[in-house]
Amino acid sequence: MAGLTLQFVPFNQVADMGSAMRVKKLIDIVKQNKIVLLEGRLKKEEEKDLIAITMEEISKKFKGIELAVINPESKDAAMLTKLRMGMMNAIWKNRTGLTIIGPASIVKEIKQNPDKIELLTKENKTKRRKKK
Repeated sequence: MAGLTLQFVPFNQVADMGSAMRVKKLIDIVKQNKIVLLEGRLKKEEEKDLIAITMEEISKKFKGIELAVINPESKDAAMLTKLRMGMMNAIWKNRTGLTIIGPASIVKEIKQNPDKIELLTKENKTKRRKKK
């Protein structure tokens, strides 16, 4: 049985890339059956491109992706905390948060709530040959 591989991609590794190259890099990693943990968030347009390109490339071998974005902003945060987060976002742009992208052949579902995130994987069903 093959193990589950997570690949962390620091924001500075994709920061200087154009949108098309950034999306291509992420899809290439996911196609290697790895779950990508991207520091920060993609732009809304990049998310749309990621989904559109993925849909075009679906095949028997590549079943698509599951995508989740975790944003550290809290609706219940105090005004000072919201102000501080707003200043950080202005400075760091899309560097805050975490984007998770996984191959649909491995990731069954990504559940999010304010306290935790759950990444559910599919059961690995390997065909066993009967001994004669």
